[in-house]
Amino acid sequence: MAPASPRPRWSIVLPYYNEEAFIAGTLRSLLAMRGRPVRLILVDNGSTDATETLCRRMLDDAPGIEVRYLLEEQPGPVHALHAGFAAVDTPLVAFWNADTTYPPDYLVRASALLDRPGVVAAMAVGLDSPPSSWRGRWLRFRKFATSLILVRQSHTGTFGQCFRTDALRAAGGPRSDDWPWVLDDHEVMQRVFKIGRSRYHPDFWCRPSDRRASSAHVRWTLFERIMYHATPFRAKDWFFHSFLGPRFQARGMDSANLRVRCWEDRAPHGGA
Repeated sequence: MAPASPRPRWSIVLPYYNEEAFIAGTLRSLLAMRGRPVRLILVDNGSTDATETLCRRMLDDAPGIEVRYLLEEQPGPVHALHAGFAAVDTPLVAFWNADTTYPPDYLVRASALLDRPGVVAAMAVGLDSPPSSWRGRWLRFRKFATSLILVRQSHTGTFGQCFRTDALRAAGGPRSDDWPWVLDDHEVMQRVFKIGRSRYHPDFWCRPSDRRASSAHVRWTLFERIMYHATPFRAKDWFFHSFLGPRFQARGMDSANLRVRCWEDRAPHGGA
């Protein structure tokens, strides 16, 4: 009798919306990933292109990768994340973006951080340059140093967030009905920090697409960012729900705006 296959320790939740031109690089990251077996939960957020067909072609019979395909038609990646997280039953979960590439040791390094006592979140540094370049090295160590100074604050977007599943579930999951606005990647960390600590490491990184430089319509202002860093943790609930939320509401910055695609249709580094 053949031995039973080991149960995955990791689930990767990967939402997408019309990512046929970009997702191939992300999937190649997974195909080269160490730390398998792993479960990939792909969540279609109402795509009209052939992204799912591409995923099925690339992932068919991939060793050590269990794939589950879900559909979440309510627009906005936060809803897709919520649907994907509801399907997670592994001890650890990572949220990936469909235009981001990840190094082969990404899950191994995340596991090492999450195995530390009291740590419930591992945050990867997002790079816009090769990690071994002077700029890449500077970004990695600057973000790590910042995380040691500005503790219990988020310095990484959803593309690089990893969690202990039980802790994220105790915090209410990746989406809160009380926060229908953009910047959900920071709001979720405010809830998670009430459960435990997060950790960064200069060698734990990933590379988002440069197309995000065109997403000014979902960004907070410099003043709002300064307020976030200056507000003490005990007042962060006030910051989000009494200060920042009303300002986002006045500007119409609900989470569905994350679907607005301001960039030209071009493939990123590592893309198809």
